[in-house]
Amino acid sequence: MKDIPDCIISRVRTAFASLGTITTRSQFGGYSVAADKVMFGLILDGELYLRGTRQSEHIFLAQQMSQLLYTKRGIPVLLNYYLVNQRLWAADEVLMSLSLLALEEAKRHLHIKAASQRLKDLPNIGQAIERLLWKAGIQDIEALRHYGAKSSYLKLRAIKENLDVKVLLALEGALAGRHLAALPQGQRSELLAWFKRLSCQ
Repeated sequence: MKDIPDCIISRVRTAFASLGTITTRSQFGGYSVAADKVMFGLILDGELYLRGTRQSEHIFLAQQMSQLLYTKRGIPVLLNYYLVNQRLWAADEVLMSLSLLALEEAKRHLHIKAASQRLKDLPNIGQAIERLLWKAGIQDIEALRHYGAKSSYLKLRAIKENLDVKVLLALEGALAGRHLAALPQGQRSELLAWFKRLSCQ
């Protein structure tokens, strides 16, 4: 994979600065472009593509933006990304309107995805813990995020007193999107100390 030329990074960050904090990371053999951690674009072979959806693709195609053709294991696949050509780079208002559309559609997609997920879809959360969370009044992922691992654990303890520390670590890992064994050592130590203090009360 080739490094992104500094000029394209600078150009993207400058053009889309008003959308939020612009970051890039490895994605699809190129680099994603995100605003406040929401991915709305892709840099591939030095070109920028904006992310579309079935609902918005007609708008990008109306701007004569080429759809990204990606080869996966020798098979060409059309992706919902649309090339920002030189004409669009020169049309600031149009480019900003299209990038804002791409970002809003990406946010909408994330919201729909989150709403359709069940608690058991998170790492470490099986059906048993999910049922216990339901009993505690924590019905969905948004509620779990709202309470956080510690408060959620206290709610579970009020229902089932003999819960061990693994449940606390499981909740924290679920919120971080990782297995409980992969929690950073500092975070893990803080939770263990909190659990110890709780057990001594």
